[in-house]
Amino acid sequence: MAVPTYTGPLQAIILDWAGTTMDYGCYAPAVVFIEVYRREGVDITMAEAREPMGAHKKVHIRKVSQIESVRLKWNAAKGRDPDEDDIERMFQAFVPLQLDCLADYTDLIPGTLEAVEAFRRSNLKIGSTTGYTGEMMTLLKSEAKARGYDPDASVCATDVPEGRPAPWMCVQNAQILGTYPFEACVKVDDTLPGIEEGLNAGMWTIGLTRTGNEIGLNEAEIEALDPGDLEEQLKRAGSRMDEIGAHYVVEGIWDVPGVVGEINGRLALGERP
Repeated sequence: MAVPTYTGPLQAIILDWAGTTMDYGCYAPAVVFIEVYRREGVDITMAEAREPMGAHKKVHIRKVSQIESVRLKWNAAKGRDPDEDDIERMFQAFVPLQLDCLADYTDLIPGTLEAVEAFRRSNLKIGSTTGYTGEMMTLLKSEAKARGYDPDASVCATDVPEGRPAPWMCVQNAQILGTYPFEACVKVDDTLPGIEEGLNAGMWTIGLTRTGNEIGLNEAEIEALDPGDLEEQLKRAGSRMDEIGAHYVVEGIWDVPGVVGEINGRLALGERP
């Protein structure tokens, strides 16, 4: 028997954290990745530190070590390639360093609270996924709640068998929220693995260009950019998200409520992601 086509509205929206709802420019993890490599005698660039952003933090450290330019720097410093013992040592150093500075990067991105209010008015349940560990999320959720943001569900990379781009954090959110089919959910993220996470879960996806990892600048730095340079960077970020299959690309979370209405219209016509 054929599965009935879902024509109802969106039921849930699943939001990323850093670069999507808080920490404009996704700085907190990036600066710590640079520091853990510096402690190993290897200086990595901000671009190298950001390249795998969105992954579980241990996986992120491993993926940075596999970047050819980083591998060469490591070899020059130590006379060999990085191995799993190195990855584990850096991850163990990363956790306390991240916890020490995390509270400094917990301001909500402008427009977050207004967008959340719009989602509530649309009867959307609000979930969230992150590459942070559970310990880190305990701190972040407390800071977010104090600022007025309290999602209905939050799933960390450490809660599932495999983090992004695997779909399991999105799937667990849907289970916690009691929402199905998966085309009744939309994933919002500023990282490429985060968008792929939603796609792999069979959900609608919305990529954010201005506030997250792809540009990697905070609000003041964005405002200081030459308008032409900013436009070029927004286009580059959007193109990367388009290339991996994002259904929609907008600048920030303040644009997302309008997209929700568009997706509802497509669902009513029987469209699927």
